[in-house]
Amino acid sequence: MKRLSILVLTMFFLSAMAIWGQPSGYPFKTFSAFRHNLERIATIPDPPERIKLTDVLWNELKAGKQIPFRMGDSVAFLYRGEAKTVSWAGDFNRWQPALPGFTGVRIGFSNIWIACQKMAPDSRLDYKIVVDDKWILDPDNPNVQWSGMGPNSELRMPDWKFPYETELAPGVIRGSVTENIRIKSEKLGYDVNYKVYTPYNYGISENLPVIYVTDGHEYADDRKGAMVIVLDNLIFSGEIKPVMAVFIDPRDPADESKNRRMQEYVCSEKFADFVGSELIPVIDMQYRTHACPDDRAILGTSLGGMNSAWFGAVRLDDFHLLGIQSPAFNKTVLDRFAKSEWFPFRVYMSTGVVYDTQKQALEMKEILDKNKVPYIYKEVNEGHSWGNWRAVLPEMMRWFFGN
Repeated sequence: MKRLSILVLTMFFLSAMAIWGQPSGYPFKTFSAFRHNLERIATIPDPPERIKLTDVLWNELKAGKQIPFRMGDSVAFLYRGEAKTVSWAGDFNRWQPALPGFTGVRIGFSNIWIACQKMAPDSRLDYKIVVDDKWILDPDNPNVQWSGMGPNSELRMPDWKFPYETELAPGVIRGSVTENIRIKSEKLGYDVNYKVYTPYNYGISENLPVIYVTDGHEYADDRKGAMVIVLDNLIFSGEIKPVMAVFIDPRDPADESKNRRMQEYVCSEKFADFVGSELIPVIDMQYRTHACPDDRAILGTSLGGMNSAWFGAVRLDDFHLLGIQSPAFNKTVLDRFAKSEWFPFRVYMSTGVVYDTQKQALEMKEILDKNKVPYIYKEVNEGHSWGNWRAVLPEMMRWFFGN
């Protein structure tokens, strides 16, 4: 009888191999069915048969990019390997693996560990696996999102839509990005690096809008912000007008391990004066820009998002387009922005709702509503991540510069 049961299971999983990749062809119609079959395999007492069936299932999960296993709003985090403890840390638990619900349980006699959770069906979240206190990428999940501190594995729930504008489309003629340009700032008292993006048709363009980008070294990184790719795609397709970008690097040019964003982006009059009084005149003199605040944007995320609002308050003669992502607003910037005498802005503001900055963003949204400021406000089921920010850049660029 035992041999017959094993044979039935073997036939089930071998037949599943042929249909796994089809959207309606999952061998498991429900999440419970997946768990039930996984547990049946894991409790087979005969080691060779158990390992054989486990290999079949595991390889099919990998081939279908179903590690972690997702269905509807349910997710099973999975790890296969010998360990004393396994847990998961990510955007979903504030990167605290000890929080309840994310500690793995070993299944039966197998070396598979599992932790099941509910997530919004359109979530996209960064995570790592913690194996015996060692933090690692998920070895069986090919999806990776880079952060400022390196790569993380990426959980993509079934209804999440990939932002194809962040991948270079076939046939697109690319714009150009300069090497680092160093400027000596009297306002700041030190040197600053920046790079300039010009569109592919810059040579026949005039009066170009310009977007100034804080944390520019990361926005311009294809693994993080992917902003150069987004601009290339949208400009070449004609979805937005030709636009320039100035990527401002907060790191010390003499020692890039020293990041000055904490002092530059927190309501800094000096940084605002540097950009407005020193950098903008240089860009307007050297490039074919439209030297007008209606065609000039400031963009940033987190503290950089707060800085964008700060620029709107203290340099409103320079910037009328404010790009604000996952803003780390404090009371100072909210009060200062609210007390502006006039609001000639258009604002794009986005935030994740998974331990991100939703509360602060909603406070700013109230100010925008009260003062009848045109804006787009976007919430996504994501965390404080470049995967979040890069995905909404296309909509922001269309809002600011759309044809």
